[in-house]
Amino acid sequence: MKNLFIFSLLLTAAFSTCAAETYRNPVICADYSDPDIERDGADYWMVASSFGAFPGIPVLHSRNLVDWELKGHVYDRLPYGRYELPAHGEGAWAPSIRKFDDTWYVYFCTPSEGLFVATADRPDGEWTLRQMAEVAKWEDPCPFRDDDGRRYLVRSAHRGGPMILHRLSDDGLTLLDDGVTVYHDTIANPTLEGPKMMKRDGWYYILAPAGGVGEGWQTVLRARDIYGPYESRRMLTPGGESGINGPHQGALVDTPDGSQWWFLHFSQRGVLGRVSCLEPARWTADGWPEAGDEQLHPVAEAEAPRTGEPVRHIKPATSDDFDLPTLGLQWQWQANPREGWYSLTDAPGHLRLFAAPCPSEGGNLWYAPNLMLQKFPAERFEVTTLMYPHLTDSAATAGLITMGNEYSFIALRGDSLRVVTGRGDRRFPVKLKTVATAPMEGDRVWLRSTYSGDNRVAYSYSFDGTHFERLGDACVVAPGTWIGAKTGLFCITPSVVPSASHADFDFFKVE
Repeated sequence: MKNLFIFSLLLTAAFSTCAAETYRNPVICADYSDPDIERDGADYWMVASSFGAFPGIPVLHSRNLVDWELKGHVYDRLPYGRYELPAHGEGAWAPSIRKFDDTWYVYFCTPSEGLFVATADRPDGEWTLRQMAEVAKWEDPCPFRDDDGRRYLVRSAHRGGPMILHRLSDDGLTLLDDGVTVYHDTIANPTLEGPKMMKRDGWYYILAPAGGVGEGWQTVLRARDIYGPYESRRMLTPGGESGINGPHQGALVDTPDGSQWWFLHFSQRGVLGRVSCLEPARWTADGWPEAGDEQLHPVAEAEAPRTGEPVRHIKPATSDDFDLPTLGLQWQWQANPREGWYSLTDAPGHLRLFAAPCPSEGGNLWYAPNLMLQKFPAERFEVTTLMYPHLTDSAATAGLITMGNEYSFIALRGDSLRVVTGRGDRRFPVKLKTVATAPMEGDRVWLRSTYSGDNRVAYSYSFDGTHFERLGDACVVAPGTWIGAKTGLFCITPSVVPSASHADFDFFKVE
């Protein structure tokens, strides 16, 4: 089914609330960083970080915590000039989603602009975005409503820090104080961030990852009073045999009948980004949550549990035939979107990308706002597209890209196909390097990228769609800033003068 981002799972029996059914971690083998979940009846709704990609904050839906479908985004753009050009690593960090009465709320911070809240009548509908506080270096806000109806917001500070608790107005739209530090222990829980707050049996809990993204663990804080003092315990540590590193922030949720608990978190996987893993969870007799498979990894006294082993296969599908009137939800731009970057109607059944100016560093795509990208969808995959170029100026370039802090592409420029590499890291001089070239033939070309799970991507081309020729050596793939690598399409000109050049893409097929 095209233009719909669906994660399909092959099971011997349908996954239900039965813990005996099997699945494989990661349940989402794509970069949905900092996931948070709210259950509404039998429906689970997830949000994740989007950083400098637009539209921002994806909203996903599931009925079983394993099969996820992308349903929309919280916002199309952010109303700040810095996002008119790529702002790598900025944008929305670690959102939280909650439903209070009949209103849905998503809270998030950006590193420079402050604290935001978005509200909606339904999570897959239209969201209204508000800036709550113009501050810098706040992180990872999460709302909480107590039994007496009072609302609170817990957050951390930039690069992990103390847990700070604020009072919220009754409608959840206004901060009522400057916040109170309720926990700070840099020895037991360094780099504490991403808090999620809940209450159970009279205890207040703050779940938060500590120790850093790649090597850390999941901590849970507990107190009888919302302002503390809080004691801490580790609820999940990095996997050994499972290979699941640094189980970072996520969501603890129960099933509709309350008989089971599950913990969904992210794990950092290099160019794949931060993939989502699902762990069985439980409550101890003395009222602490634990996560991981205790049957595969028995827990000794005073030892934290570990994650279970992967046992089944999951793979997302992100192909697009461009025959609908809107872009598929899997696509994101590298900056605030603008009219005039693309059309789905000028050449029906095709995506037309117009050659937007990218004069920085002679056309370095690190600075190009109009890259149309999607997340790496699997550990190994191949992308093929059919391009009809209409490049009227010799400097215009259009093709297929693998994007990260180091990137590469296969594209047409002038009368030749070329594989080019570039770097976006600001610490080093930016240089574009042509790896290989081949003459263009005819008026169309099939372009292909093949990623084999070795942090390298190989490019090939065809003029008949059947016989593909490899072009150049494989190129290095690197993650982006706080994100994994991405794949996608582009059409740019390095000139500041508007160009009439464009390229039509018939499809984008992921296998």
